[in-house]
Amino acid sequence: MLFAKLLPREGNFFEMFNQHADRIVEAAHAFSMLVENYADPHLREKYTQEVDHAERAADRVTHEVNKAIHKTFITPIDREQIHTLINTMDDVCDLIQDSAETMALYDVHHMTEEISRLTDLSVKCCERVKDAVYLLAKVADASAAEAALKTCEEIDRLESDADRVMRSAMSKLFRSEPDVRELIKLKAIYELLETITDKCEDVANVIEGIILENS
Repeated sequence: MLFAKLLPREGNFFEMFNQHADRIVEAAHAFSMLVENYADPHLREKYTQEVDHAERAADRVTHEVNKAIHKTFITPIDREQIHTLINTMDDVCDLIQDSAETMALYDVHHMTEEISRLTDLSVKCCERVKDAVYLLAKVADASAAEAALKTCEEIDRLESDADRVMRSAMSKLFRSEPDVRELIKLKAIYELLETITDKCEDVANVIEGIILENS
């Protein structure tokens, strides 16, 4: 009886993963609206604040997960997997916020077609990350594990699409942009947006490892 009282509960890690995934998608959608409404300073500020709010909320979840790792005696999956997953997910949110901040700091004057396309791919990647994370708690079920792995494969395909858009965007930028300052600004934005999809692929790789070890 005494041992049972002293033994920390498993901790609701999967629910916290889900909460963080929700914040990732919130940040991605807010950033998408920022890009779509960039010409309007008031809406630009509004959506920038929404990105910041989602990122701060994600940070709080990350802190709770990392704290729970140290307080929980028995975890549902390997502790290192928990730590790697939540921190890699948090990197996604950080990169979205970095992209919004960089646009403001660099005083980017207009959005390009390539920014819109990379943003759209980033949003889709974030949505697929959420889908995969939501399936993690059910990976003991073979159908859920298979669905999660297929979702991870879709993230990989979206990341490859973003790579192609990035290469095309860079080629066009260096061939067609006469203003060196604008070229430097846009190059930085393109690279940040493409890195969001890279980091989503990193999350997918972590999830794949968890599934293969625990299903």
